[in-house]
Order: sequence, then structure tokens, then C-alpha cells
Amino acid sequence: MEPDLFTAAAEERQEKDPTGSPLAVRMRPRTLDEVVGQQHLLKPGSPLRRLVGESASGPAGPSSVVLWGPPGTGKTTLAYVVSRATNKRFVELSAITAGVKEVRTVIDGARRASGGYGQETVLFLDEIHRFSKAQQDSLLPAVENRWVTLIAATTENPYFSVISPLLSRSLLLTLEPLTDGDVRDLLRRALADERGLRGAVTLPEDTEDHLLRIAGGDARRALTALEAAAGAALDKGEAAITLATLEETVDRAAVKYDRDGDQHYDVASALIKSIRGSDVDAALHYLARMIEAGEDPRFIARRLMISASEDIGLADPNALPTAVAAAQAVAMIGFPEAALTLSHATIALALAPKSNAATTAIGAALDDVRKGLAGPVPSHLRDSHYKGATKLGHGKGYTYPHDLPEGIAAQQYAPDALKDRTYYEPTRHGAEARYADAVEWTRKHLGRRRS
Repeated sequence: MEPDLFTAAAEERQEKDPTGSPLAVRMRPRTLDEVVGQQHLLKPGSPLRRLVGESASGPAGPSSVVLWGPPGTGKTTLAYVVSRATNKRFVELSAITAGVKEVRTVIDGARRASGGYGQETVLFLDEIHRFSKAQQDSLLPAVENRWVTLIAATTENPYFSVISPLLSRSLLLTLEPLTDGDVRDLLRRALADERGLRGAVTLPEDTEDHLLRIAGGDARRALTALEAAAGAALDKGEAAITLATLEETVDRAAVKYDRDGDQHYDVASALIKSIRGSDVDAALHYLARMIEAGEDPRFIARRLMISASEDIGLADPNALPTAVAAAQAVAMIGFPEAALTLSHATIALALAPKSNAATTAIGAALDDVRKGLAGPVPSHLRDSHYKGATKLGHGKGYTYPHDLPEGIAAQQYAPDALKDRTYYEPTRHGAEARYADAVEWTRKHLGRRRS
């Protein structure tokens, strides 16, 4: 028997007893207009609308497509909508269980249906990245000759996991992660819809917020957790799904953290102060709280870059490059993998020797400037490259340090009002001890007196 995505018997059983199927299955959209998110793929005349026959008139037929996106963003849902809305023959295969034999069976059936009845076939192939090159090659004649219109789904980059000839014969459609607003709409629809929970329970705002954090943009995960929590609430005789019930059901505590409120700043402050205090374990705790609460990883990375200069500085010159590299990596990979990079940087910064000398140095210099302690630039340091500068005395008496054996020229660099002012006071922590020796030597050779 040829495999179908949803057999008539299963559909009939689900219509008679909707509660027999998981909530995520029951709430699958029946039309493209019911789909939440992915609106960039659902515009009039789009490949998906042509697949369901909404705009498939004219000499140009519907195109085969490769759907690429994270789990729970709607790849299978879109295929399900096509299966219900199209008058075409619809067949599903999974690359996990199917092979070349099954593919050839579908193609042979498609050719018979086309030749005998003039009926087109849509083939939904899930997890196409699991097919080998030879297995993907077996699809090429059918796609090229349009014996089947292929809908292939993958969570992996198709430029690496799908052979080039198949990609060139298909349109690549990229699904975006669902926003919190998208998932919230799905949850509220599932609570009220006759196919869903039919208003049997309510979802308070704090519980809904935690459910959104759990979901992480995955609609299936959100609906699965909602169904489990609703069942637990009803068993307890509760009319609302409390935060405690949701925590018990999903075994995941709600992190008290408001990204727009006090917790956001309090936890971030505690992270930085733990790094400053060299308590690596406390720093990792606060980092974990921020990650678990869904904090923007770029915000965390920015705080680490500031800490690297503010609290470590030249005591460990590698601290800032480490933090900057972490920020760049986070921007490219995002969560969940970004957690590893942020942990890497947090541990390195927490265990690094500490110095705030760079912080106090620029603070003292800025303070003097704001007080009006500035004065004209010494004439021998002024720009002497333009015409007439020499007549003004610019550059006169300047000594080029590279002409001297030790590479340092004992001449005045600061304005007169600040000529003996010192700002940088290095510690002897870690690598900064080397800079302490260097600044002592250079100030001596410059003939500088301490202010």
C-alpha cells in the first residue's frame, strides 16, 4: 500500500474523537491562512500558494521546493496544509525509513497516475539530509521531468546536505524561527479552539511567559508542554494552569528574570561583580540564569567585553581578545551553542588576574580635561607637514625617538599645565607587572617627576 501522509481512516477517526491525537497534531492549520509565522513565504503567487492551486494557472506549473528551518517552525505543517488543500495526489516519505526502492515505487505510481488519469503527484520527503547522494540522485529524473512535485524538508543547511543538481531543480525556502508573538498566538488559539482545549483551562500571564521561554520558538514543543500542563491542572481540579503546575509538569523551574525590569540589571550586575571577584562558580550561576531566561546573548557578550577592560586590563592582555572573539562567535551562531562560547569567556575572565588601572587612568585623565586642565599642544609636537607650518615654529625642536639608541626621547609631550601629571598606575598583578616595570623605566628616561 502506497504511503500517505494522512490516511482517510486516520482523518475519520480524528474527526470523531479529536482528543485521540496530540494537541500539536489537532491544532495543525488546515489552510495557509491559518499558518502562524512564515508570512514571507505565503504571499500571493508564492511557490507554496501555487502548490495548493491558488495561483497555478497558465503555462508555468508549481515548482519543487526545499523547506529549510529549525525544528518546530512549520515544515511538516506546511506539507500538511498542501495535502489537505491540493487536488493533487499526495505522498509522504521519511528519509529515516525510506530508501531508493520506496522512492522508485512512488515515482512509478506518479507516472501511472499522470498517464492514466492526468493526476499530478506531490511528494513530501522529510529529513532529506539523511538521504545519501545516491538516494538523492534517484529523485532527479522525477523532479526534472515533473513526474512529481517535491516538497523536501530539512533542519540542516541544504548547501551542505542536499546535492547541487537537486537544489538547482528546486526552490529553496528558508523558514524563520517563530517569534514569541507567533507562539503566543498558537497557545491562545489552542486554549480556545474546539479542536484544542475548548476553554477548559486558562493560562495566566506568568505561566504563559514561562511557557514561551520553554518553547524557544518551537511551536510543537509549546503545544506539547501546554497539553501536559493542562492535563495536570484538570487532574487537580484547577481552572487555571498555575506556574507551579507548569514547573512540575515540564520539570523546569521558572527563572525569576524580567528582561526589561530590575532582574535584568541585577543579575547582569551580579555576573560582572562575580567575575571581578574571581568567583568563577558564582559567575557561571548568573550566566546560566541569564541564558535560561532567554537573555539576548549579544547583551551578555557586550558586558563581558566591558569587564575585560574595566576589571582585568593589562593584567591579562588576552582577556579583551577573548571577550571580543566570544562576541563575534555569539553573533554568528546564536543559542543554544552560544552558551558554550559565553561559558568559555566567563571562565577565562573570572580566573584572570585583575587590574582596574586602565579604568582609573582614563577616569583621571577625563576628570582633568573636564576641569579645564588642557592648554595648547607644545609647538614641537604640532603638525609640520603643511605649507607655512615651519614659519609658525611647528615641529621645531622635535626629536625623532627612532633616531636614538634606546628609542625614547626626553622631551615634553604633555601641555605645560600637565607636564608632570601621571594617570596610569599599574598593578603588579599578572602580566601587568611587566607594564609596571616599563612605565617606571620610561618615566625615568623622560625626566618626568611624579605629580
